[in-house]
Amino acid sequence: MKNTYPSLSVAIEDLQKKGYDTDFNLIDEGIESKHQKKSWKAEEIEVEDAMRFEGMTNPDDSSVLYVINTKDGVKGLLVDAYGAYSGQISQEMIEKLRITH
Repeated sequence: MKNTYPSLSVAIEDLQKKGYDTDFNLIDEGIESKHQKKSWKAEEIEVEDAMRFEGMTNPDDSSVLYVINTKDGVKGLLVDAYGAYSGQISQEMIEKLRITH
């Protein structure tokens, strides 16, 4: 996937139509889906893509959209403030979410 979306909301809407319909949240050891009441550890997920979006009025208001597949076939999205994951999560998750260009 390539970031060709003009905004975060447009990207989310399009990716949800493509089957990435689970809303993931970041937790200490990995991610969770509150709706499915399930969590996955870092080794159980694959980050397919990451897209950075800057705020319209303030470039410091940045977000990253992670496109994620789990080992058991769940596809979804994780939205996180840029760089916020460097706090209270495991080193394995930090490595999974590292953006390389």
